Amino acid sequence: MHKISIGLLFIIMNNAVIAQGIITDRPDQTESSSTVSKGSLQIETGILIAYTDNDEFSEEQILAPTTLFRYGIIRGLELRVLNQFEKVKDKTTSDKINGISDLEIGFKAQLLKNEDINTEIAFLSHLIVPTGTEGLTNDDFGSINKLSISHEINNNIGLGYNVGYNYYGVESGDLTYSIAIGIGVTEKIGIYVEPYGEVINFDTHEASFDAGITYLLKSNMQFDFSFGTGINHTMNYMSIGFSVNFAKKED
Repeated sequence: MHKISIGLLFIIMNNAVIAQGIITDRPDQTESSSTVSKGSLQIETGILIAYTDNDEFSEEQILAPTTLFRYGIIRGLELRVLNQFEKVKDKTTSDKINGISDLEIGFKAQLLKNEDINTEIAFLSHLIVPTGTEGLTNDDFGSINKLSISHEINNNIGLGYNVGYNYYGVESGDLTYSIAIGIGVTEKIGIYVEPYGEVINFDTHEASFDAGITYLLKSNMQFDFSFGTGINHTMNYMSIGFSVNFAKKED
C-alpha cells in the first residue's frame, strides 16, 4: 500500500523574522535542516484525512493521530520515534482496516550550519520496524532517508529542499524530492507553498503540491493547518496539527 508521507515541516530558519523557540518537521513534506537542542523533547502530532484514486484502488485514509517524538541527544543530533493510528477504507469494496502503522525509529544529524552563507544541511534516516497491524504493515524492515538543505533568503523568506530514498523491503524503493518556500507574514503567522513528489520503484513519477499555515501560540507551541493535492494523479489531503517543545532547564 502506497502511503502519503507525513514527515511534514514548516521551514523557518533560526534568524528568520519569526524568531521562535520551535522549528518543526510539520506540516509540509520537507524535513527541516535543524535539530532540537540537547536535552529537549519536541512532540509534533496531528490528524490527516486523505483520498486517493488510481487504476488499482480508491481509498480513504485517516491518520488520527500521527505523532513524532524528537529528543536532542547532543548538539546537532536528535533521536526520532514516529508512530500513528491509521484507518483505511477501500471505497470500491467498503473493506476497512483499523490499527497501528509500522513503527519508525531514527535520527537526524545536522551536517552544516553556516550563518555567513545562510545555509543549513542535515541528514535524516528512519528504520521502519514491521510492528503494524495486519493489512497496514509492510511485513518487512525498511528505511526512509533524506538529505535536507535550507537557506534564509531574507528576514521574511526561507527556502528548503529535500532529496531522498525510501525502501520498504520489496521492489526497488522510491526516490523522493520536495521544495518548500516559507514566508513569515507576522511574528506569529507563517505560510508555505511546496511542490513535491516521488519516483515509485524508479519508474512511475507522482507529482503533488501542498500549502499551509502555522500559528505560533507561544515561543514553544505551534498550531498548523495544511492541504495537498496530486498534480498528475488523483489525491487530496487535509491536515491539522499541534507541536510543543519542552526545553531542558538551565542549571
